[in-house]
Amino acid sequence: MAVKKELKIHNKSDKPDNIILKENDIMEKCQLIQDELPRFLSGFFVYLKGNVLPMTRLAYLQDIRFFCSYLIHETELTEAKKTQEIKLDDFEKIKAVDVNIFIDYCRRYKVEKEKAVYIYENDKKSLSRKKSSISVLFKYLYRDELIGKNITDAFDPIKLPKPGEREIKALQDDEVMRMLDAVSTGGNLTKKEREFWEKTKKRDKAILILFLTYGLRLSELQQLNVSSFNFSRGEFKIYRKRGKESMMPLNKSVEKVLAAYINEERAADEKLAAENRDALFLSLQGKRMTERQIRELVKKYTSIGLATSRDSGYSPHKLRATAATSLIGRGNSIFDVQALLDHENVTTTQLYAAHKKNVKKDLVNNFEWEDEFEKK
Repeated sequence: MAVKKELKIHNKSDKPDNIILKENDIMEKCQLIQDELPRFLSGFFVYLKGNVLPMTRLAYLQDIRFFCSYLIHETELTEAKKTQEIKLDDFEKIKAVDVNIFIDYCRRYKVEKEKAVYIYENDKKSLSRKKSSISVLFKYLYRDELIGKNITDAFDPIKLPKPGEREIKALQDDEVMRMLDAVSTGGNLTKKEREFWEKTKKRDKAILILFLTYGLRLSELQQLNVSSFNFSRGEFKIYRKRGKESMMPLNKSVEKVLAAYINEERAADEKLAAENRDALFLSLQGKRMTERQIRELVKKYTSIGLATSRDSGYSPHKLRATAATSLIGRGNSIFDVQALLDHENVTTTQLYAAHKKNVKKDLVNNFEWEDEFEKK
């Protein structure tokens, strides 16, 4: 068996090595999927690489691999036994109705594995993305004259809820205070959770404060380095989607919790492997925290803020929503909040502006029929 070679970085860009590594990891995952797919899609792979963001490209390729697997195992549209063996002629035979049946299949399906049968269920948003992935593929094949018809116009529409119809999930101020009290004092933690908290409380608090102050995306926070921060200038750098860099100002709360974590709790560099010395947030094993570890941490503390079960805690994205609604609720400009959160379109930020804390509660509390009746 071939020994996997060590990956070395020759980095002459402004990006830190961990960002380069993350981008490379996405590209490698894309390549592995491409190797499983038919060769006649090679031009499509080049098209995706040049026209969509890396994570979107990965999602499209995953959807297309699943579609090809579906063709083999659930239809008679191909005689191929492996996805790589599917022929262009097989795609030429596919009609819009076949794709519509596939999307309907994706609503709920079963996958039998060695120890269990898994039921997968997709919401309309997930179905819409799968439809988009297949649409992009067939439009490309038609545009490059690999197939004779553009079947995408006959794909069934998927009605998604309007943005204003979605309930914005965010912590209210009292819930934020309860969450911060838990991470500061260890209150409402189980005995086992408190044992870990004793070792990571300053780290955990710094993570929560950064999410709440800047509305960072999970990937943006996870990739932060110690060298990302310039405390003398009162700023730090983050790497956004689409490869953008953004400088963020530090406030006193953030400086305070970061200084406490870095100076009093974070492992000294000499105790860390070279690849982890610059990582800001470390696990107890001295490695850069994974997105999953951060997600579980946030879920734990938000569940305390919400006074609910651990399984019902919020994701980091809900802390992004909390930052947005809190800033707008304190009278800040919607355009300033848009810039802080890196929303491409201000209409996204407006969703948070429309979400007013306790609006339903205030409405019904000021509309008491029994009181009106007794007055009369």
